Amino acid sequence: MSFHNFSQNRFVVRNKTQSDKVKFKLINNLIIVPVEINGVGLSFLLDTGVTKPILFNFLNVSDSLKIKHTDTIYLRGLGEGEQIMAHRSINNVFKIGDAVKLNQDLYAIYDANLNLAPKLGVPVHGIIGFDLLKDLVVEVNYSKQFLRLTNPEEYRYKTCRKCEEFNLEFYNNKPYMNAVVDLHEKSIPVKLLIDSGGSDALWLFEDEERGVDSGDYFFYDFLGHGLSGSVYGKRSKIEALHLNRFVLQKPNVAYPDSLFIAHAKQHRERAGSISGNVLMRFDVVFDYGNAKIVLKKNGNFNDDFRYNKSGIELAHDGVRLVRESSSRVNLDKDKEGNNNLDGKQIYLEPTFKLVLKPVYAIVELRENSPAAIAGVQINDIVLSVNGKPAHHFTLQKIMEMFYEDAGKHIRLKVERNGVDLAFNFVLKNPLE
Repeated sequence: MSFHNFSQNRFVVRNKTQSDKVKFKLINNLIIVPVEINGVGLSFLLDTGVTKPILFNFLNVSDSLKIKHTDTIYLRGLGEGEQIMAHRSINNVFKIGDAVKLNQDLYAIYDANLNLAPKLGVPVHGIIGFDLLKDLVVEVNYSKQFLRLTNPEEYRYKTCRKCEEFNLEFYNNKPYMNAVVDLHEKSIPVKLLIDSGGSDALWLFEDEERGVDSGDYFFYDFLGHGLSGSVYGKRSKIEALHLNRFVLQKPNVAYPDSLFIAHAKQHRERAGSISGNVLMRFDVVFDYGNAKIVLKKNGNFNDDFRYNKSGIELAHDGVRLVRESSSRVNLDKDKEGNNNLDGKQIYLEPTFKLVLKPVYAIVELRENSPAAIAGVQINDIVLSVNGKPAHHFTLQKIMEMFYEDAGKHIRLKVERNGVDLAFNFVLKNPLE
């Protein structure tokens, strides 16, 4: 009976080893993990920057999940938009691998604009963070793409000379760590939110007192979507990011406009965020119970920090019917209807079928970028990339092409208002 009560209010791994391994997808430096809610299998983003789980209920999954709404609240996040209405639901059963919680709150949001799936190209039904991480020791193996969830009382640390351990501080149930940035030939201590739900490397808030500013070496860009709308700001690089012994050279940095981050700056000591493009260079242990995080370099550590050199941001924009052709072998037949094998006359009969394929639309376009200068526009539908149909690629694969080396030629065929158009441009480093 005591175990039953114990498991009601926290995640517990229910197997003999009290530990479980859960595979995830790494999309654009973000962790997409399978989550079962009330018996329904879904996909959630693991986001250390959120407290309660959020369900994007524009998908109308309330009925299948059998969730009950108890009250209405308003949430605010990054962006300059209004607060977002959400419905709180209680007593939901959450299951991630063998980790189960029988009494989990969640917040269902009905705003159709809050939809991560088009930006990532894979289904994402919600976000989960603090409630999972506070109950279990969570190991994130970015290189092999799996989580290991362990009941805290059973977790044992191994001796690791190649690891660095950091103390965590919490503000509104969100984790912060201390680091040092080399900027304008100065080493500046900073307190950073650990934000696994962000795909960038590093965000810094410009602050004259701290000596944090972009200087003259930057370009203006779309930075991402928050709960309260889009976020824009400057992008640049800093000389180095120091995480104790680990030093990342010339990492990307974004300086969001203050207009979009008023909510984030409520914690006055916060100087910015450390996000997916840094975290994915390590294998990470989150141990909220002991208020610490452990980092170990993995094979991604020395990867270059790259920028989008096209200026294009794509999103999945539904599906369309595409006619695919194939050939069927037909043997010539004699007058009696028998196969004429002696003459060896073989015919290939073309056959066609209609199949649904993904559609990719341009949703953001950086001013004065190579694509913008070439004439590409927002809302253009991408039909082909470098001569290959766009639907032959995943969204992530096309975006990876835009991050390749400067000087690479890109040929795009797009559809605009029912007219097919062709554009050519060369990738260019936006900081040159």
